[in-house]
Amino acid sequence: TVMNDYFQSKVISVRPKSQLSLQSHNHREEHWIVAHGNGIVQIGESRIEARCGMVFFIPKGVRHRLINTDDTKSLIVTEVQIGDYFGEDDIIRYEDIYGRA
Repeated sequence: TVMNDYFQSKVISVRPKSQLSLQSHNHREEHWIVAHGNGIVQIGESRIEARCGMVFFIPKGVRHRLINTDDTKSLIVTEVQIGDYFGEDDIIRYEDIYGRA
């Protein structure tokens, strides 16, 4: 993770056949670059097939999630968050397979 007053950057790895929570943020937008693997990016009501090299923009307040559809390979995404606050309490979860919603 890289963090300063202007942005936070991290690498996200989603295990095979797993997914992140459906979530949104009030204080940051996110920019994702798929670095490895295949899956689905859900942004709002859209579900887009994700492959290596694809880039996605998630505006503030829009529900989104990463879904790994591969049986064996991780889905790896680089994420850059831009906004005025990067705290974990800015994550609003709507659905979560780990019981955090």
